[in-house]
Amino acid sequence: MIFLAWVGSHLWRPMTLTMCDWWSAGHAACARIFLGIRLEETGARPAFPALYAVKHESFYEAISLPWLFDYPTGFAKKELFAIPGWGRAARVYGAIPVARDEGARALMSMVREVRPNVAEGRSVVIFPEGTRVPHGQRPRLQSGFAALYKLLGLPVVPVAVDSGPLYQRKWKRPGTIRVHFGEPIEPGLDRREIERRVHEGINRLNEGGAAQPAN
Repeated sequence: MIFLAWVGSHLWRPMTLTMCDWWSAGHAACARIFLGIRLEETGARPAFPALYAVKHESFYEAISLPWLFDYPTGFAKKELFAIPGWGRAARVYGAIPVARDEGARALMSMVREVRPNVAEGRSVVIFPEGTRVPHGQRPRLQSGFAALYKLLGLPVVPVAVDSGPLYQRKWKRPGTIRVHFGEPIEPGLDRREIERRVHEGINRLNEGGAAQPAN
């Protein structure tokens, strides 16, 4: 992957986007073929740019971002951009570094950098709980999510994921990971309402049961 990232970063942006998509789709194929982990997608992705708020239980959905969301832009902690090859390719792709210790200054920098990508018609993906969360836990959303929602003015699509029981473990388990796309939520809601609806939406699969292991 680092080699592919390095090559892509030295070519033009479309090549980087395509290579990331291949890598992402290839990971899903390898998980299915070698690990017996299948993906079941329900709900519908909108045909317009949106802010996808995604439940984050394992690296499965993080690696699947380019493939699942059609070349989205997103955010990653700034330390990852120091990785040789990967960091430069991520910047070419359109990923935005986040300095978690800078508070409001980091938020304004995120918005400033992501707006050109949104203007190109690309969606934005964020993990609103801030980090990976064990399956079944429902922490509060990070405060920056509501601010990002307000400043970008995009509809929000909550995305529930239940990958944790199968993938976030040393020895992966065969079975089915479910990804559910909720109904788009319109811009302009107050903080309490948007956080309530998104929190409910991304935890939908926590209430309906865990990922289904293979028999």
